[in-house]
Amino acid sequence: MPRQGAIVTVLAIAGLASSFMFTLVVPIQSKLPELLNASRDDTAWVVTSTLLAAAVMTPIAGRLGDMYGKRRIVLVLLALLVAGSVIAAASTGIVGVIVGRTLQGAVTGVIPLGISILRDVLHEDRVDSAIALISATLGVGGALGLPISALITERSDWHVLFWVSAGLGAVVFALVLWIVPVSALRTGGRFDYLGALGLAVGLIGVLLAVSRGNEWGWASPATLACGLGGIVVLLLWGWYELRIADPLLDLRVAARRPVLLTNLASIVFGFSLFASNVIYPQMLELPTAAGGFGLPLVAASLVVMPAGLVMMVLSPFSGRLARTVGPKLLLVVGAIALVLTYGFTLLFSSEVWQILVANIGIGLGIGFGYAAMPMLIMRSVPQSETGASNGLNALFRSLGTSTAAAVVGAVLATFAVEIDGVPVPDPAAFHISFLLGGAAALIALLVALFIPRHRAPEERHPSLRE
Repeated sequence: MPRQGAIVTVLAIAGLASSFMFTLVVPIQSKLPELLNASRDDTAWVVTSTLLAAAVMTPIAGRLGDMYGKRRIVLVLLALLVAGSVIAAASTGIVGVIVGRTLQGAVTGVIPLGISILRDVLHEDRVDSAIALISATLGVGGALGLPISALITERSDWHVLFWVSAGLGAVVFALVLWIVPVSALRTGGRFDYLGALGLAVGLIGVLLAVSRGNEWGWASPATLACGLGGIVVLLLWGWYELRIADPLLDLRVAARRPVLLTNLASIVFGFSLFASNVIYPQMLELPTAAGGFGLPLVAASLVVMPAGLVMMVLSPFSGRLARTVGPKLLLVVGAIALVLTYGFTLLFSSEVWQILVANIGIGLGIGFGYAAMPMLIMRSVPQSETGASNGLNALFRSLGTSTAAAVVGAVLATFAVEIDGVPVPDPAAFHISFLLGGAAALIALLVALFIPRHRAPEERHPSLRE
């Protein structure tokens, strides 16, 4: 077997590559209507499609990994990343870019699968630190990838973004094939195709309502139909999952108090993280005439980047700390850091260095929080269900980020002033957004306090060794 450090490194690179996909098109997002000769409503799907694919595929990929081998499904997802990147890179119109971005979104599933692989193959003493590192890549990849995307778009054609992501995906595919061992632990039974379809339909409905409600109108027939229809489908899906022998997700395990509360905390942690990703760059790039700092995108992304660097540096320390004090306390500390950070920003946000300090605080909070969540999950579920359970946890984080994008985006659009005929957020918009981020962090703290200490249960499912 390859050295354990090499396995961790490769899975961390895979996690960074997958989370990079969420900030890949940020530098060209406002120019997409012109670049793709399409309306702004249509080009919004370049971002929305990635979000939907990530949310739908993550729990499904987790279950497939539990059944057919986690490394095998990681390789499939990386192949989809390469295929999607090539399709988008070779496209001149919006349809090809949306198809490519959808396939890119599916790769998000490699992070929870990587976490599950670590539990299967690493020595017990190394598991917590390694999990903290892989989990942190959910935030690190976006923060580090933004300046890279900005530099590429400044110096070359936008298609190069997708050629770079295709090359990155191909390199990671080769590394995983070479370094990561074949998954040994398998879960028996048959794949729940109807459950996968029901989950996909329900999630797409809810996420469409959340992500597009601001453009469609929150009380519009389209938003209500998607949102309420998605909720109804998810309720029926839950009823069905509880009544079949081999469900896509064992909801009885998901309903255990430690798992349920950790997943609820994931929503508000995801909201706090993505709210910062929306607010701080806009403040930094906003013209000085509108009360912003007037920084170019590359400079603004460098101010935001320390959040990702802090998460990366913090992850090994988080794992060792979790073994000493437990992951629950780690989650509580992370939530407190977020509350303090948003409180600091409400009081001090008139200088660039203050925004830099705030991003370091975000990195501390998310670094501790994201490190703790998979540890709490895996201490509470059978080993044969780690892939599906971590996939479900990643889904809840996606729900939080989607909600933050919609809610904060609506606030910034509602409280706006015109500068040279262009609407831009006013100071009240940022103030309200900081309050929302801080409120989400406070809710995360309250939820974390009620998570019980829980030892991992005995394995309930037979495992099949290759």
